Amino acid sequence: MRHFSPNPKPLKKGSAVKYLRGFPHAHTARDTNPAACLHLFQMRNPIILALDVPSGSQAVELCRELAPALGAVKIGSELFTSAGPEIVREIRLSGLNVFLDLKFHDIPNTVAKAITAAVQLDVQMLTIHTSGGSEMMKAAEDAAQQSAASLGVKPPLVLGVTVLTSLDSNGISEIGFQANVGHQVERLAALAVKSGLRGLVCSPLEVALLRQIIPASIQLVTPGIRIGPSQDDQKRTLTPNEALAAGANWLVIGRPIYAAENPGRAAEQILASLV
Repeated sequence: MRHFSPNPKPLKKGSAVKYLRGFPHAHTARDTNPAACLHLFQMRNPIILALDVPSGSQAVELCRELAPALGAVKIGSELFTSAGPEIVREIRLSGLNVFLDLKFHDIPNTVAKAITAAVQLDVQMLTIHTSGGSEMMKAAEDAAQQSAASLGVKPPLVLGVTVLTSLDSNGISEIGFQANVGHQVERLAALAVKSGLRGLVCSPLEVALLRQIIPASIQLVTPGIRIGPSQDDQKRTLTPNEALAAGANWLVIGRPIYAAENPGRAAEQILASLV
């Protein structure tokens, strides 16, 4: 069983070759742009591909094509609802790390049981809403630690979602939160850290702020990554290099890769640009 390190380490030449072979049907170094392969040898890979597609077959095909350029893949509500837990098992058997992004938000006992089920699926990251409160967050982290220990595996990184990247000041004001997005993110992040979470999901625009107030060990995962001007529902975005420079550990990138005319080339170009 392959284990996921929450701190991505630089890939050595030998480990990069092993990684390329980790997905049986993925392109090998011979099939991939040589420049992109060289970057894999020399750098850490923070790219998490958002598999925001409606079917398991589409997700598997993307994984086969893009595995050499990815650090992990994200399975969200659409794909999990259509393909079920089996899609997680299939992708894990391929060797790719899985970020299960279902944003659990319920009473503490229910969330703890959901986390236990996710650990049994062998996911490496998963999400909960920090607005569920400290008791819920503590229950989630405890469940991750205890269920992983019982299985003899490393616990997944439980990530607290602060404010959705689709919300701006007007949006959060409508649902009763203080209108300053930055202040709301800061408050929820502090509560998450106090509750024992080891990672957070936040927009790229809040990364630099959070790096000033949270321990350096806290992993920051950032959606809302765009290559050019955004025309979709993401309101608070940055480019990959801007997000990393601000202090992000992981970049969730979806549409700029899977919606590209050539997803493989798009992924390679983004990875190459990070060096």
